[in-house]
Parts: sequence; structure tokens; C-alpha cells
Amino acid sequence: MTCFMQRKGEYPMVFVLDTNKCPLAPCHEAVARKLLKQGKAAIYKRYPFTIILKEIVDNFRPKTPYRLKIDHGSKHTGLAILRGQEVVWLGQLDHRTDIKERIDKRRAFRRARRNRKTRYRKPRFLNRRRKDGWLPPSLESRVQNIQTWVNRLKKLCPIGYISYENTKFDTQLMRNPEISGIEYQQGTLQGYEVREYLLEKFGRKCCYCGKENVPLEVEHIIPKSRGGTDRVDNLCLACRDCNQRKGSQTAEEFGYPHIQKMVKKTLKDASVVNATRWKVYEVLKQSGCEVECGTGARTKMNRIRLDLPKTHYFDACCVGESTPNHLYFKTKEVLFIRAKGRGSRSRTNLDRYGFPRGYLARQKFFFGFQTGDMVKAVIPRGKYQGVWFGEVSCRKTGSFDIKGKDGKRIAQGINYRYVQVIQRFDGYTYRREGMNIA
Repeated sequence: MTCFMQRKGEYPMVFVLDTNKCPLAPCHEAVARKLLKQGKAAIYKRYPFTIILKEIVDNFRPKTPYRLKIDHGSKHTGLAILRGQEVVWLGQLDHRTDIKERIDKRRAFRRARRNRKTRYRKPRFLNRRRKDGWLPPSLESRVQNIQTWVNRLKKLCPIGYISYENTKFDTQLMRNPEISGIEYQQGTLQGYEVREYLLEKFGRKCCYCGKENVPLEVEHIIPKSRGGTDRVDNLCLACRDCNQRKGSQTAEEFGYPHIQKMVKKTLKDASVVNATRWKVYEVLKQSGCEVECGTGARTKMNRIRLDLPKTHYFDACCVGESTPNHLYFKTKEVLFIRAKGRGSRSRTNLDRYGFPRGYLARQKFFFGFQTGDMVKAVIPRGKYQGVWFGEVSCRKTGSFDIKGKDGKRIAQGINYRYVQVIQRFDGYTYRREGMNIA
């Protein structure tokens, strides 16, 4: 039997601030529309939608603090705000996955500069120290995204409690569910070096052509340039000729799908959660709210009991022991938040060979707009006549483009005079979608 209810006619709840920008209890969309129409409130923020009152109203004083629930994941983090059995807001935070690639590209360009006939830059090696608790930038970005949105939601809603899924993944057990006893303690390479392990595993011959009694090289089944790792499950042996001909192809693309099947599913996402889970917990403790930790098993049990689909925002509703026996959804929309970053320090666009193919402007704002602002464009005539909503791409000529939800251009060459800002760019992009309960 389904243990949740969607109240008929319910719409997204609206966050409310008082005249001093202190958070009040969220209200129904119809109430917010009435306040805006009567001039008693103004729009403070579009994403998440928030109004600010122009006069003191006691009806919105919260009786009890709200609870923010967080389902921490490698690529996506679910967010939910509850008051008792009522779910008043749902969100999904999509983390950046391009940071490592961008850092590698920047490193390659800097090293190339040192070898060209330009101003010499002395390389820095071991003259920098890492602070205690240092995390790689790709992982630190995930922690900071969660910290940013916890602080933002605290400013919009009277949150007093936080429930956080502090899960640890056993990567060795995930690779081999049957492992136990002393084998669990010793691991895969007990008694071996990597090369000797591979020689014995593949019978001291090339995995591709089968040559024996020739020099063999350790080779990546999925190349590192394609997302492969140095894990022993992704390594095999190949003669020099096969290794050179394979290049940056995977084993399957090279014509050996049976070798490709030997590679087990990557555990990169599980490793990311393991590496950041306590850092996120420390950040949540600093927020000043009472933090409750829950396990992944309890989250799954609550989700099955409530008969909810497997999504990140529904998982967030089920985190922790505080999950009620019934859930009443006072919202039917989910806010999807994607971390985008704030641009690049590089002012030159380069081709794949490292040669400049274009130069970016030295300023961010053009005619009061910057790329990424959420705008409304009212175009009186021409090919794009009508009203358009989306992100703006600015040019110093004053001819702007409007991008839709999918990132594609929906209107091009729009004069800046027809454009007005809805919300300033803050490093994230937003889209609203209906709640999927099917």
C-alpha cells in the first residue's frame, strides 16, 4: 500500500522573508500570488522562488523549525525540506564533473609555454605544502556545493535540523561479494607484484595476438585518456606492436570484446563518497543546526516502506531515523540545480593543438548583463518576435543570444534593449520539472 499522498491541487511552496530578510514559514503559491497582486510583497528571488514582505505579518511566523534532508552522492545530491510529515520543497544538486579535465588541460598548456620561445616561467616542484584535510579540487567542489546550498536554504527557510546520509561503501566487497575471511584482509595482490600478477593471469602471452616469448608491456584495457584507471582489473599484457596499434582505443573498439568484459565496473563514484563523507559532515556541523546521520540501508528501507521511486530527491526524503510513517507532498515540482562554475581565467580560446583561435573580452559585464544571467526578452518584431525566457550569452556589440533549458540557442542576435534580468548568474543553472512518482 502506498504510504505517501499528493494533495489534490497542490503547487510549489514559496519561500517567504520578512522585512529584515529573516526566513518565515513557506506559503502556498496562491497566497504568494495574492500578496504580490495586493502589493504587500515583492519577488526577492526566482530560483528558488522567494518573496519578501513589505510589512510585518505574524501569520508566517514558524511554530517549529524545518528539517533539511541530504542524500549525498558522487554526481548528484538530493535535497528535501520537511516539516513533520509534510514535504515542502524538493531539489537535486548536480555536481561538476569536468574539473579534473580542465586542470589537466591547464597543466598541459603551461608546460607547453615553458618550452616555447616566450617568457621563461620557472617550474614549481616541491615548494608548496598542502593543508591538513586537503582534498583534490574535484572533490572539494562537491563539498563546497553542499555547503553553499545549506547556507542558502537556511537564509530562505527556518531550518533547525539536518538529516545526512553518511554512507561508507566497501569497495572490495562490491567487486567480489563472495570474499570473506583472510582473503578479505589480504586483497587481490597479496604475494604478487602487479607485473607478476598479470603474467600469471594472462599466461605470459600477449592478450591480443597471443605472442609468447616476446617483451610484454603493461597496457590499459580502457585507456586513461578515456576514463580508465590504474586499477589491476583494468590492466593486461600486450606486445609492443599491439600496444602501438591499439593507441587510445578500448579493447572492444580494437576488436577484442572478451578482453573488455574482464574489466569490472569502476568504483570511482563510491570512492568519491568515501573520501568526502566526513568532510561534508564537518561542514554541516558548522552550520549550527542539529545534525542527524543515517545509513544507506535505512534510507532504502524507508523508501521501500513509503513506496517511493528511486530518485535522489525521494531518497533525501527518506534519510535518517526521523523519517515519518507517512509523507504528504505539498509540492509537485523539483528544482534541478547544476553547478556550472564562474567561467575561466583564460582569455584565449585554443584549438586542440594549442594554437589561439579566438580571444575573449577582458570584461564580464556588457550593457549591465553578464553571460549566464536568467533573462526575459520581449521582442516586438522580426524572426524571434514574442517573449523568451532563458540564459543570456553576451557580446560586446550588444547582440545577445538566449539559451533554453537544454542549453541550445532559442533566439539569436537579440538587441540588449529588449532584454531584462530575472536573476543574476550565481555559478549555477536551474530548471523546474514535475515530480516523477510513476
